[in-house]
Amino acid sequence: MTKKEIIKNLPYQQPFLFVGDLDIISENGVTGSYTFKEDEYFYKGHFKNNPVTPGVILTEVMAQIGVVCLGIYLMKDKLSSNNNLNIGLTSHKIDFFVPVYPKEKVTVISEKIYFRFHKLKCKVKMVNKENELVCSGEISGMLS
Repeated sequence: MTKKEIIKNLPYQQPFLFVGDLDIISENGVTGSYTFKEDEYFYKGHFKNNPVTPGVILTEVMAQIGVVCLGIYLMKDKLSSNNNLNIGLTSHKIDFFVPVYPKEKVTVISEKIYFRFHKLKCKVKMVNKENELVCSGEISGMLS
């Protein structure tokens, strides 16, 4: 499965698609990026006159790239046979370090901790273009 096919098979669409590009993907992890557009819907109210990307959105970017894209890759044989992959977040623990502003590009690096019984758990981190650590932690999801 190609990187473009993985993105095409994501269960998201605009304005809730936060995968711009996948750089590396293997059985053990994924690296991908997303650039926040200046007119993203959530900047209108977060914060007044000083738009900052909400932590829940940063977590979603890490989940979409770091868990869902990797899960699609790991379950590519099942996906190609029925084209109906169900995905659900089961847990996350994320620490935040620096803010992300409109027009910033972030890169997500995810390492598989385990994938068994359709549960995928990953160690994830996000860095900005200066390679500063934006946030990091663990995210788990169920895939079927």
